[in-house]
Amino acid sequence: MVISGRNREKLDKVAADLHAKGAEVLVVAGDVSREEDCRALINETVARFGGVDVLINNAGISMRALLVDLDLEVIRKVMDTNFWGTVYCTKFALPYLLKSKGSVVGISSIAGKKGLPGRTGYSASKFAMEGFLETVRTENLKKDLHVLVACPGFTASEIRNAALAADGSVQGESPREEAKMMSAEEVAAEIYTAVVKRKRDLVLTTNGKLTVLLNKFFPAWVDKLVYNHMAKEPGSPFS
Repeated sequence: MVISGRNREKLDKVAADLHAKGAEVLVVAGDVSREEDCRALINETVARFGGVDVLINNAGISMRALLVDLDLEVIRKVMDTNFWGTVYCTKFALPYLLKSKGSVVGISSIAGKKGLPGRTGYSASKFAMEGFLETVRTENLKKDLHVLVACPGFTASEIRNAALAADGSVQGESPREEAKMMSAEEVAAEIYTAVVKRKRDLVLTTNGKLTVLLNKFFPAWVDKLVYNHMAKEPGSPFS
């Protein structure tokens, strides 16, 4: 198993927990928004384990602001991590994944299926990720490459606390009740099962499934529902 991220201290803590459970773990610190870091991640993985069986593109940052107020650098930062990070890692891992007939997983969001107001950069990055991975799947249709796009819905994590505000500063707190969301462990278990079964898509939570379904038939109505839902967030940019 290989884990990567920008914070070496946190990576080492996770690795220690995994070691205690009997897992062999390689820690590779890096920033997926940097092409050279992604190349190094795959190279070190192959050097240690001889190949790649499953690639999970999970790195992500969010933002919350109206486009009219937004510094464009915020969108660039979000796209660099959420979209380009997926592109870089998938590109460099692809030869090994084709050899192993392995799996590419993209952790997307309902925001990648329905544009969320106040989340222009985040929704754009997830739509882009899904289009990219769908194309990778089709290109390799006859090569037994498995591609899974997973949309967990709201998950208890630090992504909202670390979300970027209009000026690029860190939001610092979540506008939602994290305790009422799915845990990261629950989401991981669902994704694991979907990889084993080589599923194409995974949409978790009832609200997520309803949003995707209803948006196919009543998009204008869902626009209003989504607007009203997001406007009720504490500190919403619509208020």
